[in-house]
Amino acid sequence: MSVPKIPMIINGEPVQSQSGNWIDVLNPATQEVVAQVPFATLDEVDQAVAVAKRAFESWRKVSLAKRQAIMMKFRQLVIDNTAELAELISREHGKTLPDAEGEVGRGLEAIENACGITRLQLGDIADNVAGDVNVYTLRKPLGVGVGITAFNFPIMLPCFMFPIAIAAGNTFVLKPSEQDPSSTMRLVELAHEAGVPAGVLNVVHGGPDVANRLADHPDTKALSFIGSTHVGTSLYRRASEAGKRAQCMMGAKNHAVIMPDANKEQAINHMIGSCFGAAGQRCMANSVVILVGEARNWLPEIVERSKSMIIDEGSNRAADLGPLVSPAAKARVEGLIQSGVDQGATLLLDGRGVTVDGYPNGNFVGPSIFTNVTTDMEIYSQEIFGPVMCVMEAETLADAVEIINANANGNGTAIFTSSGYHARWYENNVNVGQIGINIPIAVPVAYFSFTGSRASKLGDLGPNGQEALQFWTQTTTVSARWFEPDEQSDGVNTTITMK
Repeated sequence: MSVPKIPMIINGEPVQSQSGNWIDVLNPATQEVVAQVPFATLDEVDQAVAVAKRAFESWRKVSLAKRQAIMMKFRQLVIDNTAELAELISREHGKTLPDAEGEVGRGLEAIENACGITRLQLGDIADNVAGDVNVYTLRKPLGVGVGITAFNFPIMLPCFMFPIAIAAGNTFVLKPSEQDPSSTMRLVELAHEAGVPAGVLNVVHGGPDVANRLADHPDTKALSFIGSTHVGTSLYRRASEAGKRAQCMMGAKNHAVIMPDANKEQAINHMIGSCFGAAGQRCMANSVVILVGEARNWLPEIVERSKSMIIDEGSNRAADLGPLVSPAAKARVEGLIQSGVDQGATLLLDGRGVTVDGYPNGNFVGPSIFTNVTTDMEIYSQEIFGPVMCVMEAETLADAVEIINANANGNGTAIFTSSGYHARWYENNVNVGQIGINIPIAVPVAYFSFTGSRASKLGDLGPNGQEALQFWTQTTTVSARWFEPDEQSDGVNTTITMK
């Protein structure tokens, strides 16, 4: 049986790349080749940008109401096709179907935010700031935007980018992850079915050469990236040096604090779900749990409950976690587990060597839990991106916050407590961009911005919410006076004063 070849989308049409470099897209539970994806040539990248640049001239003039109507139809099409999108995610990423459906739901939140473009893209006006002078601002689109996404959320992450960008009047070139592109491609097809005109939304595939070309290209005006710190730092530098806007959401090491006054059952269940869900392949996963005071006595229950988690192929709706995305990811995670053992941490639960009936070649790693973890160990300093929990202990909440604030990353954190005082003190003293109070994964709803901080983010404006609209538009300020037909001049004014 022939393997589908993933096309690019240029000028609204599927285009087969002429590249000689194609890679296999694998089902992570079976290693079956389910598709092949090209690394586009640089000429093909340039073609996609040129098409988007031409389309911008007409798309930027389309009314806000028309753009809103397209976004609303797009939203409904995504709702109607949620099951198909989730199946594509699960087949190529490995996450469970319920988790994949949840991802589509979070993507829908971002599309719904873009549906509010008629409200979001309003300017301001001040009447009669000087004699018969009004000053007003306009939020104008930039031109060609670029989005480069990671593998772990192939629907949600593109939704953080292109819906609001094109709703604001920009055109777009998207480079999805080459590891699981099919769901992203279906999402783009739905956008065109909703009425996005040819050339407004284009897709190319590839690796570093393609990403760098998009960052350097003189006709791209803004770049949004979600992925590793190494790649994000490089792309941010390149894009900024080329004179364009950039926002890069990057690596993380998220901490969750469990206070002894927390609701015990809720705290344990939420921490396990946060750390091990999606096999730990979330940039907002709380992979470090700090047990404060008497909460350290809850560790045996955390371990026992983690042992009972169901590991299986993603189509099993009873499964808690599926396989990692690739054999390389599995090898890396298992290597980091071994480094924790070698560096002196205590491995209370070892997820290596997991076997799943019927899937002998799957990239499965089970829940793994370390205690006696110190901040100089690799399992603490590295973003493992696998189902590995590092448990630390602290005498006081202040001690826990000291550990968190000393970490370079600031993507997300959580505290579980029944004390409003403790929650407020934590909120005011922890130096992390996104805080959950009895919420394990503190990704806000999409009409608020994603606000990771410190080493987890480059750029002052994040995806989603009002910040996303600010990122994808340029403020133009107009000062205007209209004279009466026969109005007499007061003479030449050589001062800076507005009269």
